[in-house]
Amino acid sequence: MIRLFLALLLAAPAAVCAQTTAWQGKQCAVVLTYDDAIDADLDRVVPALDSLKLRGTFYLIGSSPVVAKRLPEWRRAAQKGHELGNHALMHPCDGTLPGRSFVTPETDLSKYTVARAVSEIRATNTLLSAIDGRTRRTFAYPCGDRTIGGVDFYEPLRGDFVAARGVTKGLPTAAQVDLTNVACYSINGQSAEYMLDLVRQAQQTHTLLVFLFHGVGGGHSLNVDANAHRQLLRYLKAHERDIWVAPLVEVAESVKAQQAGAAPGKPSR
Repeated sequence: MIRLFLALLLAAPAAVCAQTTAWQGKQCAVVLTYDDAIDADLDRVVPALDSLKLRGTFYLIGSSPVVAKRLPEWRRAAQKGHELGNHALMHPCDGTLPGRSFVTPETDLSKYTVARAVSEIRATNTLLSAIDGRTRRTFAYPCGDRTIGGVDFYEPLRGDFVAARGVTKGLPTAAQVDLTNVACYSINGQSAEYMLDLVRQAQQTHTLLVFLFHGVGGGHSLNVDANAHRQLLRYLKAHERDIWVAPLVEVAESVKAQQAGAAPGKPSR
């Protein structure tokens, strides 16, 4: 019994070390993602992040007029270390699902072919590379939809991205992260305390926490209060010795390396 107790005692620090290696030796990783390329991203979010020297991931819709009209500002955001992620060219969603009255015939994913989806996503990568000069980035599934006629359209794109963010909730360890469908928490009206509680949970469990925001202080049908968002950023800054805050592309690269090292000869997902 004593030997078993000692073995467990010695194993505990090693387990924690393995969990935190992918998080740059910190307790957890937190990723701030912002969808749809809206004016609020450039007007409020980027300045708020820059003021605290924090970096996030902005998922841009290639056809968005906010991308076309404000290219220099997106380029400056990338130069400051923010990731410009791929949110497809037209943001197609499956219009056959409940609650999808906003989907138009032109943006109905159920009417796409896999080849068309892949082509439009790759075209968006070309656009993003022209803005930021980068070739490594992540993808975010529009509406969280992953299939066309039952076929996974991301499969042909695995080599084009470091990872893809989904919409399913979860706080995975580095070993548990699914790089083809990274879990996240979508924020729409929740309080600052709700978000801070999630961060504390991630700290305690040594896991990855990804936030999904749309409008911050307005600008979208899905919003978070600007003050609540500010409280979250201030907490992350105050605890930066314990929390790794980085764009998803950097965190995913670290996770991929950790998973590959933990399973020699087995390709990382």
